[in-house]
Amino acid sequence: FKMGWLLRTMCFAHILGTIFGLFVKNAMNPEAHMNISEIISYWGYPWEVYTVVTEDGYILPVYRIPHGKNDFNNLALKPAVLLQHGLALTASIWVVNPPNNSLAFLLADAGYDVWMGNSRGNTLARRHMYLDPDSKEFWAFSVDELIKYDLPATVDFIVNKTGQKQIHYVGHSQGALIAFGAFSTNLQLAQKVKINFAIAPIATVKYIKSAIRIIAYIKPSLFKILFGEKDIASASPASTVVQNVCQRKILGKFCNHLLTLIYGYDPQNLNESRFDVYAGQTPAGTSVQTALHYAQAIHSGVFQAYDWGSPSLNVQHYNQPTPPLYKVEDMKVPTAMWSGGQDLMADPIDVKNLEAKLSNLIYHKKISYFNHLDFVIGLDVRAQVYNEI
Repeated sequence: FKMGWLLRTMCFAHILGTIFGLFVKNAMNPEAHMNISEIISYWGYPWEVYTVVTEDGYILPVYRIPHGKNDFNNLALKPAVLLQHGLALTASIWVVNPPNNSLAFLLADAGYDVWMGNSRGNTLARRHMYLDPDSKEFWAFSVDELIKYDLPATVDFIVNKTGQKQIHYVGHSQGALIAFGAFSTNLQLAQKVKINFAIAPIATVKYIKSAIRIIAYIKPSLFKILFGEKDIASASPASTVVQNVCQRKILGKFCNHLLTLIYGYDPQNLNESRFDVYAGQTPAGTSVQTALHYAQAIHSGVFQAYDWGSPSLNVQHYNQPTPPLYKVEDMKVPTAMWSGGQDLMADPIDVKNLEAKLSNLIYHKKISYFNHLDFVIGLDVRAQVYNEI
């Protein structure tokens, strides 16, 4: 009888412990509710912010960490590097981990002049010289405008500000995509880039296996009914819910596994104790038109401009009935790549096809277990990628 009572008590205690574990919260990180400049300051680094105005009037904030934490008195000219974020992210993605595992901090401490760009439409880049951010006109852009206007304006600003003829470039995901597009079509811009570092690189998305692929099966007309014609994947009250739910120890594992449906399976490489920081900065939004551009790319399997829906409309925009292709093979900038075997967004087949087209590929490291997010917040990204960059 005593043994049975003991076993029942132990079982009950285990069940209670499991239930309680769902609600035990990891300590809240100090940066959970900070903006990018506050995060940089929190870790003791200097920062500056500049506004870049594109040719079509978008106002983009560009953040700068001019030198390392303990390098205030070193006035020597430092090589400049531009870090460009992926889809629905902001410049903050480069500083969401502590200094020993965030690329912006590591580069600053290694002697670089670090610049972090923002693509139009993210939560930090919703200003325009004359368009209202609440208007459809403001959101009438796709990847094409990031390629044609945002990246050239940002690079030109850095080159002019620093007086350097060439800078280094690091692009994650969409940040790599717009580099391939811009450097292959704008040869004057390409000459200003010393090396193009592409991490989790995207050019085509024909073989994408992420849950995001579902957007390709929704008709554009229905997509606009469901999501409107302005922004999509912007920060919302749900981000606060995610911060609180995913910061709990057992529920954090559940959140981690949900992310693998989008980015790929590598749950052990995510620091679940920092979910509150990640959720505080993401998602950061983009335009519905950009999402439709990706849907088109999944269907077509090629890297091309936005399809306006009919030959006549395409003729109006491009003087030809079909959207022009971005020819990656025309890009001459020396390129180093890092790709992941578990990446559901930059699928290994798409990356292999990209690799075959790059005429000046100087390095390519394939990391068998990396998913799409590992390249910016993975626990061992410093050892696998950042040290090499």
